[in-house]
Amino acid sequence: MASFRAPPRKGENFELSADLNSEYKDKRKDAIKRVIANMTVQKDVSGLFPDVLKNMQTDDLEQKKLVYLYLMNYAKTQPELVILAVNTFVKDTDDPNPLVRALAIRTMGCLRAEKIIDYLCDPLQKCLRDENPYVRKTAALCVAKLYDLKPELVVENGFIETLQEMIADSNPMVVANTVAALTDIHQAAVAAGSNADVFAITSTVLNKLLIALNECSEWGRVAILNALARFETEDDRESEHICERVVPQFQHANASVVLAAVKAKVQWVALRNINLLLQKRPDILSNEMRVFFCKYNDPLYVKVEKLDIMVRLAGESNVDALLSELKEYSSEVDVDFVRRSIKAIGQTAIKIDEAAERCVNVLLELIGTRVSYVVQEAVVVMKDIFRKYPSTYEGVIPTLCANLDELDEPEAKASLIWIIGEYANKIDNADELLGIFVDTFTEESYPVQLQTLTAVVKLFLRKPDTSQGLVQRILNTATKDCDSPDVRDRAYIYWRLLSTDPGAAKNVVLAHRPPISLPRTTVSPALLEELLGEVSSLASVYHKPAETFVGRGRVSAESIPRKAGDLADDQLVTQRALQTVVIGQQAENLLNFDDPADVDDQQPSGIAATAVLASTPAAANLLAGTSSNPLDDLVSIFGNSGMGSTSTPAPPQYQNAFAGLSFASPITPAPAAPITPSVLQAASPVQSQPQQAQDDLLGLF
Repeated sequence: MASFRAPPRKGENFELSADLNSEYKDKRKDAIKRVIANMTVQKDVSGLFPDVLKNMQTDDLEQKKLVYLYLMNYAKTQPELVILAVNTFVKDTDDPNPLVRALAIRTMGCLRAEKIIDYLCDPLQKCLRDENPYVRKTAALCVAKLYDLKPELVVENGFIETLQEMIADSNPMVVANTVAALTDIHQAAVAAGSNADVFAITSTVLNKLLIALNECSEWGRVAILNALARFETEDDRESEHICERVVPQFQHANASVVLAAVKAKVQWVALRNINLLLQKRPDILSNEMRVFFCKYNDPLYVKVEKLDIMVRLAGESNVDALLSELKEYSSEVDVDFVRRSIKAIGQTAIKIDEAAERCVNVLLELIGTRVSYVVQEAVVVMKDIFRKYPSTYEGVIPTLCANLDELDEPEAKASLIWIIGEYANKIDNADELLGIFVDTFTEESYPVQLQTLTAVVKLFLRKPDTSQGLVQRILNTATKDCDSPDVRDRAYIYWRLLSTDPGAAKNVVLAHRPPISLPRTTVSPALLEELLGEVSSLASVYHKPAETFVGRGRVSAESIPRKAGDLADDQLVTQRALQTVVIGQQAENLLNFDDPADVDDQQPSGIAATAVLASTPAAANLLAGTSSNPLDDLVSIFGNSGMGSTSTPAPPQYQNAFAGLSFASPITPAPAAPITPSVLQAASPVQSQPQQAQDDLLGLF
């Protein structure tokens, strides 16, 4: 029996290929448009490269632009076929139409294909001296692109000297593009370690730039002003002359393009730069706080930036006006803005000691409104105030505890629990308040569980006679029923500390904490200086170096070489980490109570100990910056170190309290309890201990 097969189904690319080779011009142009449409939506049409290339020679400017766009997109994947387009490119650079000449030279510079670079030099030389300024300004930028690909080719053909001559061009746009190209080349040369000053701004060049400044577009003015910032004047007269020519630029505005929607973004950009300046000079606008008061129709991101600036400008002379304004903001309908306003009140209290009491009074008034999100944010802020001024505003605690039922957010709950645990000896019903959270322990979020666990242990250390059952219950729940390894590990540590060395437990859990303070800057001093030099660029808006979000050409930002200062900072951080390891090795290990108590008192410390530790391969790799996995190397240093410890018997006042808790009795751990041999592994038991029948807690591991 004869069998019949259906003909193979022809895909869309087959149809496009047929249309691209059609004898009808309109059909070919329509096919090119469809190819570009497919390319735009990420469809692979690279197989049509030869067919599209055949349509390159045409007098239709629109079709030629489409073909050039296709070539720029697929030249990297079809480098062999790009050579076929060279003759057409060279021919187009001699076209009578200046738009075609500029389009050809711009496309050749954007192809970024190694095999076509050598063919670019002659057409580029002609276009740099073209009679039409549009072609010249396009060719100037093409030189910068060529330098990015092959710097030696630019130097050999004298393109840099040609650009330096073009600064004297009669067309201001040519001057602006030439300045932009020379600036890019200068920055690339400096980054490559070249000592040659590619773009030296002399007095003659300065005058030419000042002449072109008022005649070019907005982007051209930015390029010229950035170049002028590099010029170092010789005397005051020359400085005054430059200022006179530059000051009118402060009033530059294009009302036809600045829309109402863009106005807020421009305001935000200005606020970001002002914020950066205030981090360096916090007193320059100390009398202008009212300028930054929020308006009802300001977008949220503008309001947030204004709040940050107002806190930076806050001082004894204007704090009353600031608190009045922030209190007003706290009654707005925007919940996020209200929270940030209340947080600003807390930051003001931390920054200005004399105004702390007034800030607390404002917070108490806000708590009295009984608005849920206001009360919860005020509780969070009060925790920070207690950390700044311990034992100062204890009279506020009853008011905070009275609003316990209003709290349903984890951060607010954790803050109030911290306050109760910190002042447990001054709160009569602290055990009842904490018992509420112990009852719902497994239902709470992990931050609330951690704070509850620590607060109950604090309560037990301060009131051991009245909180035995509570601490026993939470330790049992945390070690058996909790699914968070962080909470379980902390419970195990507390259990071991309380059962063997209450003195050490008290030193750890009730240790003195230094008061917090408001950071003066949000970036490092070195980065702040760098960002201040980049004002008017995106770096000063993002508060990040330009290399973190701008790559060079097709290269990603991650591949840019890091600065020497950053590498030195990393080495310093690594060395400090190793010193911390050494200190930990020499300190008492509260998790290992079976090791002998003999500790070598002659062990080196500080930098000397780091030098000894660097002899290990892992530490050497960390210090040299050649570690493939720094975390594993650091953990291996911990694992290879022996840890000695000593234990202290329970003081008499704790003996009766511990007797009823049965901390030493074995318990069944949760099945998912993590095993960490390098840190929590118990040492071999000492023969002199008589009570071997009672298993120690860490024996469970």
